[in-house]
Amino acid sequence: MHIPDGLLDVKTAVAMGVLSATGLGVALRHVRLHLPAKRVPLLGLSAAFVFAAQMLNFPVLPGVSGHLIGGMLTAALLGPSAAVVVISAVLIVQCFLLADGGVLALGANIFNMALVGSAGGWVVYYLVSRAVKGLFGRVLAATFASWVAVVVAAVACAGALATSGTASWSVLLPMMTGVHMLIGVGEGVITAMVLTFIAKTRPEMWGDAAAAKRSQKPEARSQEMGGGQTVNPTGTERWGAVIVLGLLICVGLALFVGPFACGWDDGLEVTVQQKGVHVSEAAEHLIKVPMPDYKMPGLGDGRVATGVAGAVGTVVVFGLAWVLARSLVRKMKPAVDVGGSE
Repeated sequence: MHIPDGLLDVKTAVAMGVLSATGLGVALRHVRLHLPAKRVPLLGLSAAFVFAAQMLNFPVLPGVSGHLIGGMLTAALLGPSAAVVVISAVLIVQCFLLADGGVLALGANIFNMALVGSAGGWVVYYLVSRAVKGLFGRVLAATFASWVAVVVAAVACAGALATSGTASWSVLLPMMTGVHMLIGVGEGVITAMVLTFIAKTRPEMWGDAAAAKRSQKPEARSQEMGGGQTVNPTGTERWGAVIVLGLLICVGLALFVGPFACGWDDGLEVTVQQKGVHVSEAAEHLIKVPMPDYKMPGLGDGRVATGVAGAVGTVVVFGLAWVLARSLVRKMKPAVDVGGSE
């Protein structure tokens, strides 16, 4: 769903750029005021995972592939404002490091995937998770909300293209929503798998303080009450080992799995091709980037070049998101960590 340059007219690109800058500014302010400082590394790790996972295209129809967007997954863990920051960081790195998404279309891509997708999905997640209680309800809510997030982002993308005159709304809407309804199924499944794994292995990463305390083993709770080693019920332990291991996994996904992902065109590319819209190479690459098309220069083998470029991008986006968050988040934060709740 990354719009390249050449598909949007000037007025649409500028308008969506202004909307994205405003929305991102609001999200950054909310992160600064409400994200606990101890969760900043998780924001960087989320960005690294989303970047690596977006390399892993999966088939949805003959000749058509899709990939994770990750906004709802991040929103479930850290809240919608943090999700906006994470997805925006990923899109910025993809644009200026890999030529994935246009420079002039960056505002539109942030608006569609970071703002509309994350916010739209979060509303659904919030409502469903309160109607269906427990871990099952939260996973169900995140799964359905992930599907919704992909579909509403596709609708926003179709609207931008229609406003620019790329094709008519009556044609773009059914084509974009139809294929992204299928892609959304994959998004929902991936989100459910990741969140279930986190809930079983590191429950303090997902949920409020009470949920983290209930997840402790009985012997840990007895130590806390009996004067032994104190167990922090709010999950304030340092995340060093988790972050290092998680980053290694993300780099491994990009380096060793990314090169073997499905190479078919994604939903937007197929839609544009079927309407006979041609985007010139000059329009697609308005600026010179270090690793165009996920290829590390100087490496002869295509898969090796792709894997190395993906690994470098994963580390870069991790660093960008972490440094950005650390520069914004205040040192003193409330003692209670509400996890993904906002």
